[in-house]
Order: sequence, then structure tokens, then C-alpha cells
Amino acid sequence: MNADQRGLSPSGPQLSEIVAGTMTWGEWGSDYNTATMAELIGHCLDIGITSFDHADIYGSYTTEAAFGAALAQHSDTVREQIQLVTKCGIQLESAHRPDTRVKHYDASYDHIIASAERSLRNLRTDYIDLLLFHRPDPLMEPEEMARAFDDLRSSGKVRYFGVSNFTPGQFDLLRQHTDLVTNQVECSPLHPDPLFDGTYDQCQMHSLRPMVWSPLGGADYFKGEGTKLLRLRSKVEEIGEKYGVEEDVVLLAWCRMHPTRPVPVIGTTKKERITRSLKALDLPLDRQEWYEILEAGRGHEVA
Repeated sequence: MNADQRGLSPSGPQLSEIVAGTMTWGEWGSDYNTATMAELIGHCLDIGITSFDHADIYGSYTTEAAFGAALAQHSDTVREQIQLVTKCGIQLESAHRPDTRVKHYDASYDHIIASAERSLRNLRTDYIDLLLFHRPDPLMEPEEMARAFDDLRSSGKVRYFGVSNFTPGQFDLLRQHTDLVTNQVECSPLHPDPLFDGTYDQCQMHSLRPMVWSPLGGADYFKGEGTKLLRLRSKVEEIGEKYGVEEDVVLLAWCRMHPTRPVPVIGTTKKERITRSLKALDLPLDRQEWYEILEAGRGHEVA
């Protein structure tokens, strides 16, 4: 089946219900070549996953350009069928950034503008559907960030804006000065913090849908050790057997069940896992199963 498309907010971008995360599509993962990456883009489109999540730093500043070259292998009409999400703000020490002496964040007007324009060139596109500020900068001046966002919006270079990993207070601080359509945060049974720290409450208050990175719990879930992980895997496997689906499908369904209707960003490059992620759109977990998974992941029942 194809993923339904719904906006992140009443006026936000129409992302697919599952988003393909590209962090490991290049040098930070399998070091895909252009042909292989183009094939992976085509596979996503064939099954209805039309949204691709990037960041300027992925692949030590190389993955956006690799994706852009792969996208150019497709017809000119494909760009109008997809949604490109990217992030800016983190400054890594890298051979591609010789002037960076220390990892830091940069929420300055000049950096946001320059980063967005570089992403446009790398992705070989005239516009970015959604630009997220990647990590909150303790030195950020929200008025300057808003000015950069407004200038990029008015020029048509970026259509929508959001943030990633912001606390509710940081989100509100910036939202006083400019429109934001989402907060992309980590959430899984192993990291359920947004359920309890006000992040999801805030999204509900403003009718926004969060995007979720690492919705499966990352390598910790599949390779970690310890009583809590064994307990969680056992519970997820039990529920998966009940419904006849794999563990990753159960975890994605758990992620999506919150009333904010979070949009998971999946990081796999395996076609079969990308395809089966769509099963989560129709998996009918009940309330008690959701709480059983939560309890297993936290290691204790709710108060």
C-alpha cells in the first residue's frame, strides 16, 4: 500500500507517513554509489515513501551532494513528487570544513542562509520543502534566526521551517518570532522522554506533528545487552507474533500511536525493511499493548 500524505501542521508540508532518513545512505553507512542511491530513491517512490530527511553534516558534508547526483538520474518530474527535508546548525570538524576548530552550533543569520544555499546546490534543487535547525544553540538569538527563515521563505528557497531536538521552552522562544511546523526528536520505548517532558504536549497544543528520529531505538535495541533490552525485545517479539509482523513494524506502530501522530524517520538502506515499514500504518495495537511496550522499555510500570 502507499503511505497516506498528511501535513505536519494545518499549513505545513505534505510529508509521507514514513520518511526515509539518509544519514547512512553515503559515507556514514554503506558508501552507496550514485546508481545504487538512485535505485533506492526509486524504490521509495514506488512504494509511496516520498519524503527524504537530510542534514548538511551527513557523510561529513558529502551525502547531500551524493543524493543530488542520484536524484538527477531520475526524470525532471520526480522533484515535484518528493519532499526534501534538511537540517543546518551543527558545525563539525571535517576535512570539508577546515576552518572549524571545535564542534559547535551556529544559529547566526549568515550561517543559516549560507547553509541553506549550499544545500540547494548539493541537492540540485530550487527549493527545500522543510529546513530544520538541527540542535539548539545556547548562543542563538531568535530574532536573527527568524530573519533568516523569513528571508529564505520570501525568496522561495525554503517553504517551511522547523527545529530538531529543541526543548519546549526553546521551541516556544523561537516560535514567538517565526512559524515552525515541527520538532524532530528522538522517541522510542528506550527513549520515551518526549512523552513526559512536555514536547508532545506542546505539539498537541499547537496542532503540530513531531518527526521522530531513531524510532526503533537504534543499535541499542538490536545489539544492546541487559535485562531491560531483553525484556523489551521479548515483549515486542510476543506482540509481533500475535499480529504476524516483524519487531521493527511493532516499534513503528508504537511510535505512531500517540495522539500527535508522530512521523517516523527510518534510517535503513535495506529495501525489504523500507517496504515492510508501511505495515506499521495499519497495525492495530491496543492501548494495553502500547503500555506493555512502554513498561518494558522503561523497566517499570506507570505510577
